Amino acid sequence: MLSVRDLHAYYGKSHVLHGVQFDVQPGEIVALLGRNGSGRSTTAKAIMGMVQAQGTVRFKEHALLGRKPFEIAHLGLGYVPESRDIFPTLTVQQNLLLGQKGSGKGSRWGFDDMYAMFPRLKEREHTEAGVLSGGEQQMLTLCRTLMGDPDLIIIDEPTEGLAPKIVELVGEYLRKLKERGISVLLIEQKLTIAMQISDRVLVMGHGSIVFEGAPEQLRADAAIRKEWLEV
Repeated sequence: MLSVRDLHAYYGKSHVLHGVQFDVQPGEIVALLGRNGSGRSTTAKAIMGMVQAQGTVRFKEHALLGRKPFEIAHLGLGYVPESRDIFPTLTVQQNLLLGQKGSGKGSRWGFDDMYAMFPRLKEREHTEAGVLSGGEQQMLTLCRTLMGDPDLIIIDEPTEGLAPKIVELVGEYLRKLKERGISVLLIEQKLTIAMQISDRVLVMGHGSIVFEGAPEQLRADAAIRKEWLEV
């Protein structure tokens, strides 16, 4: 579904990604792990057309490099940034409405699905998003992206700064996406959630993929964990 080959990305003259390559298959959860500064978020931004990049990125047979972010989104690729980027003066429901493509007819997801998954959002339906807690804003950002009915979602650090109970909710949310056939590229620092829900894990270091395999393989590889993941 998503194919990344020989991806290089730059911030000005700074060469950040060095030949990154991996795939995400339909209905698969792939975790992209690594320390801060390893290039994980840059990889997501390069796929979404938000940074200067070279190489080949294909999504459902569409070449992505050179397209604008909104064009990539309309192909069915959703992106949940680490910064959350909710609209603070709009209500929860208005934020969700902005996530819809067109009328939303024919979408696999609607308001009822979002509120069933995260009842707290239903309680805050008419509340301005800017006064929500960090966990509630993260729920809202995830749901707003889902309202666009993507086939694959790239989620950058969804559990950052969240209480353990909310982290569990996010993990359950990601499992439900997989049940509905939606692919996920999960960018995470927390090994626990990534190892619990992922089909495959990628480890990034210095702008390259240094490990790819099943969660069980990473658990068994203490050398990789020590060199590239542990603080």
